[in-house]
Amino acid sequence: MDTEKVIIIRYAEIHLKGKNRGYFERVFSVNLERALKGIRHELHRTSGRYLVAKFNEDFTDEIMARLSRVFGVHSYSLGLSVPAEMESIYSAAKTVAPESGTFKVDTHRADKKFPRTSMEINAEIGGRLLAENPALKVDVHAPQSHVYIDVRENGTALVFGKFYEGAGGMPVGTSGKGLLLISGGIDSPVAGYMMAKRGMSVDYLHFHSYPYTNEQAKDRVVELGKLLSRYAGTARLTTASVTHIQEEIHKKCAAELNVTLLRRFMFRIAERVAEKKKDQCLITGESLGQVASQTIEGITSSNAVVKLPVLRPLVGFDKNEIIALSKKIGTYDTSVLPFEDCCTVFLPEFPAIKPKLSFIEEEEGKLDIEALVEEAVAALEVIEF
Repeated sequence: MDTEKVIIIRYAEIHLKGKNRGYFERVFSVNLERALKGIRHELHRTSGRYLVAKFNEDFTDEIMARLSRVFGVHSYSLGLSVPAEMESIYSAAKTVAPESGTFKVDTHRADKKFPRTSMEINAEIGGRLLAENPALKVDVHAPQSHVYIDVRENGTALVFGKFYEGAGGMPVGTSGKGLLLISGGIDSPVAGYMMAKRGMSVDYLHFHSYPYTNEQAKDRVVELGKLLSRYAGTARLTTASVTHIQEEIHKKCAAELNVTLLRRFMFRIAERVAEKKKDQCLITGESLGQVASQTIEGITSSNAVVKLPVLRPLVGFDKNEIIALSKKIGTYDTSVLPFEDCCTVFLPEFPAIKPKLSFIEEEEGKLDIEALVEEAVAALEVIEF
């Protein structure tokens, strides 16, 4: 059994799944393989761990970056897999240990049959490192560096120097499917990220108002979809034109309801798309009270036209919290590019903040709702990334 460079992956909530754990582990394995597609590697599962082995070391940084975006990963480390015997462990520890400064050896012993306890391993490896390098000093309380040793049950030990934080959450594909209404702004990509983190597969639907909005606005959404797909895995965007719908609303209905009525049409169209894609819910980036259409009255108005549940993972977030998340996941710079989206077309000077449902339905009665929805659904476009 030889020494081998490996990347060690530890999963997050999967260990809580009891008898269903095997299912979650299988989906997790598929997602890891998908994330590493195109890079030579082998993926091995051991008790509570996954190992990326026999990989092209020129791509080490790329592999680590990809793993950081896989939901279900609690942490990961670059280290060495060695035979579980003290000489091999010590040789690996020498490569991991710092050249100077304070350090601590920290051993986890999953194999309780190993002839030394965790404390004995710490003492022996730490002592030998100190004896060989006088520039080192032990500090068990606040060390500058660590040497971590993980003695596994399969006759190997993993030796590494650092834990990297993973994306957490649940493996995408273990919590059903949802359709994200993605606008091109800051909020909706973050909402999609949040639901993917809970294990939901996310499809994308974008509404546009060409020629009132230009092709660059659509390009921005495609770019957001690409960025989001690094986490959610989806590589397809459905687009729907609401130009004619907006023109009809503008001509025939009360101006203050322009956005409210448009949102109701969006939800109707989204439900039709979701049914075709077998999505089980709609997802939006709405935050309570952030804009006029996101009051509880506006939210109730939108919900009233669909039967599918509508998930709003950002409903209790303020704008600064949403911006911080968008920067973390890499969508912010694209989201703030200066292109209009469809909701800014025919925007009334004073939009209704607390519209009454009876008034909304009265104004909506001036429109041929079914014909307008059918027209939009018939002209859907699909963009592959």
